[in-house]
Amino acid sequence: MTIIEAAAAASAAQASADGTEPRVRLNNIAIRDFRNLERVDLELPPDGAVIVGDNGQGKTNFLEAIYYLQILRSIRDARDPDLTRFDATGFHISAQAHTPEPHEFSIGFDRNAKRKKVMRDGTEIRRLSDALGALPSVMFSPRDLELVSGAPAERRRYLDVVLALTDRKYLSALQSYRANLARRNAALRNATRRASSANEQQIAVWEPALAEHGSLLIEARARWVRDHSASFSDRLQRIGEKGSAQMRYVSPFADSEARYDVLLAAYEEKRALDLRRGLTHVGPHRDDLELTLDDRDLRLFGSAGQQRSAAIALRLLEAATLNVHSGAEPLLLLDDPFAELDIHRAGRILVMLEERGLGQTILVVPREADIPPGLMRLDRLEISGGSIRVWLPKGFTRPDEQASIANAEARGTSPASSEQDEAR
Repeated sequence: MTIIEAAAAASAAQASADGTEPRVRLNNIAIRDFRNLERVDLELPPDGAVIVGDNGQGKTNFLEAIYYLQILRSIRDARDPDLTRFDATGFHISAQAHTPEPHEFSIGFDRNAKRKKVMRDGTEIRRLSDALGALPSVMFSPRDLELVSGAPAERRRYLDVVLALTDRKYLSALQSYRANLARRNAALRNATRRASSANEQQIAVWEPALAEHGSLLIEARARWVRDHSASFSDRLQRIGEKGSAQMRYVSPFADSEARYDVLLAAYEEKRALDLRRGLTHVGPHRDDLELTLDDRDLRLFGSAGQQRSAAIALRLLEAATLNVHSGAEPLLLLDDPFAELDIHRAGRILVMLEERGLGQTILVVPREADIPPGLMRLDRLEISGGSIRVWLPKGFTRPDEQASIANAEARGTSPASSEQDEAR
């Protein structure tokens, strides 16, 4: 057992003994040929680490590789071939983690075979959906601003990820809905090219499945939003936003009791329009998540600061949802998330994270000065050209060394003098 693994085991034992909530812990990770990360082998302390490096050196790529173990795809929507390092035949990511049970994971992608292979505890997982959510984690990034200021697709994707990771029934419905939607749209395009409605039955055949699975998606989304709207408002207020915040799922079918029948009728009603334009115009793939502050849409009227606060509140809700599902505080991946926030908002967010029991945290920043005070205790690493190494800046003392110094001072000695005495 390595020192890191021993520390992780001790941390788990202590958490069990003192009644604190268990945490997801990434003990070590090995990365090969993922973006610019040619070869990374890293053991991580139980509390996490700070990675410092200039832009373009691979900080975000490293977090993306970790999060790949969670959603089995790029968080930046890149295709797997584009994630593979130049001149490499594929990429590979493996890790040992407590989730909170101990597991070993590995994911490999072969560019030539165009195949992805997922292993858990030495056994191949044939269906990728069975491996989804293997490493419960939440990634905070300045790009999260798009969750609030971006198009409705950004917010639908947020809901889909949160719910698919925590509800197998939702995941199955989402996969089925997307498959049937793609087939109906293909039939629509085919009919549009032929300028004929003779194939209308080939379009209608997909509608019962769309109504069945779509009604499940709408119900689950609306319920999650309704259950977490008050928490969204509370988090925004604690970050420092004044006013009454609300979160509402916007769908013409959200309040329908006979949702399947109403949705099926809507597909039939819009079929003529869909035939003219070659696209399905109704369904949960057209819905939105509305975020307001004092009844004003944050997407249209919120300041940049308010929008960033709302985005972080959404990520905090995501972490809470994963916590309930997995029974452990998820891994926190922080991609310089406080860069665009004022010091007051950043400070309140850190307090909120610490109050809920800060999970293992991996923070990446371009400069040492960008490390928030609340995370200064974490071990430091440096990244350059895709290579990561331990880095202790001048004047930095590791927490274990600080304890040693404090004990020595209590005895009226110094660590250096104690070592000299032992040598004699």
